[in-house]
Amino acid sequence: MDSSFATSGLAHLWSQGDWVTRIVALVLLAMSLATWVIIVWKSLDLRAQRAQARGVEGFWHSNDFAEALDKLGSPEGNPFRAAALEGREAARHITHQDNLGSNTPPRQLHDSLDVSDWIERSLRKSVDDFTARAQGGLSVLASVASTAPFVGLFGTVWGIYHALLGIGASGQVSIDQVAGPIGEALIMTALGLLVAIPAVLGYNALVRGNKAVLHQLNRFAHDLHAYFVTGARVSAGGEGKVLPLKRG
Repeated sequence: MDSSFATSGLAHLWSQGDWVTRIVALVLLAMSLATWVIIVWKSLDLRAQRAQARGVEGFWHSNDFAEALDKLGSPEGNPFRAAALEGREAARHITHQDNLGSNTPPRQLHDSLDVSDWIERSLRKSVDDFTARAQGGLSVLASVASTAPFVGLFGTVWGIYHALLGIGASGQVSIDQVAGPIGEALIMTALGLLVAIPAVLGYNALVRGNKAVLHQLNRFAHDLHAYFVTGARVSAGGEGKVLPLKRG
């Protein structure tokens, strides 16, 4: 190749292309940046959640609930700690332990519910909140994976059309006149694929990772449900016992 980068390839395509070609290139660039930002961001979150999941076993080998919470790690973005706190608050609320200063706490609608149903509802809400948060950004990856090849293909078609108009205006038709502009237009299709492939791979990897963490969270919530239901029923019976942190 005797031509420099400034007069061939992407630089030449940008300088010779019209505003449509440049907009397509900028759209693909924006898609690529969004893809990598989301992949890095969600990967860091997933790594932190996996580390938090390792504290679940230590949770059940704690002497009291405060110590157990500490073993779950930092409260920031911790779905396991959030589920434990949600279950504790639900158990306290259904047994009126959050109104200890009142002699006769007012009857509320949830008093007609079964203790198990109320605590299960609260834990399910915590799990659903994490699921929604874990899925945030994945729709962008899915959209980029499905649309980027077509955006690149549109840029190629428009580039070929633009190149053919230039060839027709020059009045010269030869392999050199056709191969260069059309070859440069095909770069847009390659760029579309380069944007789409990381989005597909990142989406699949993050979905698998989220499913693994969600499976662990569901198991933890099931154990919390058994623990808090038993504790709430003991409290309602007036025995005043503090249950050990053992798996239900």
